[in-house]
Amino acid sequence: MDLSEIFWGASVEELKRGYVENKEHDKLICLCCGEVFEIGVIYHLSEKYLDARKAMDVHIKEKHQSMFHFLLEMDKKYTSLTETQKQLIKQFYEGLSDKEIAKKMDGSTSTIRNQRFQLRERAKQAKVFLSIMEILEEKMNFMDDEKLIPIHRNATSIDERYAITESERDEYLKKYFHEEKLISFPKKQKRIIIILQHIANLFDKKKIYKESEVNEILKTIYHDYVTIRRYLIEYGFLDRKADGSEYWVKL
Repeated sequence: MDLSEIFWGASVEELKRGYVENKEHDKLICLCCGEVFEIGVIYHLSEKYLDARKAMDVHIKEKHQSMFHFLLEMDKKYTSLTETQKQLIKQFYEGLSDKEIAKKMDGSTSTIRNQRFQLRERAKQAKVFLSIMEILEEKMNFMDDEKLIPIHRNATSIDERYAITESERDEYLKKYFHEEKLISFPKKQKRIIIILQHIANLFDKKKIYKESEVNEILKTIYHDYVTIRRYLIEYGFLDRKADGSEYWVKL
């Protein structure tokens, strides 16, 4: 299971704390980067000896600042927040009063108060909608052919192309791959996404790759490795430095 699937499968409480627990393997998995801490192991972090849960808390603070900041900085397509709203929320989080925020943002206290009211109303709507969708998901879990695949968090554009069921994915992987080699590269967008998602899973999420290393991996899959590499970047599966010297999996 990749990190996107784990992230989108997490509960609200798990998102707030920043990790999920894999009880089968006694592991804690960071929802920000996929870092794993094993339950029962003692870790030496910040000059202290910590159990897995405490170590995970320290990791999230040191590497990601906090789950509040990590979630708030996610793409607008997930938060639906404008930059102004994000700045307001940050200042509410920092404990500033409406009057102090109004002064900093060159606005009026009543405007700030109204924004706070609107955010609270959106939270109410989100709770109701989330409850509806959770009930629906429980119902849909009995319909295996209708389950949708998870969308990777760094998808550059989310639209109907990502409305892909698990059965569709399995069908097209069988059609386009033979012994882990890509037979042909599809033209239809849905199929391209399925192919790219499968290929992206071949990369180590914690490793920084040279372009030559990326090429070598892709060459074993398909002769036109340059096209595959370009699409992996365009669709948000991989990222790279501007000069192409380093590549990595976008989490």
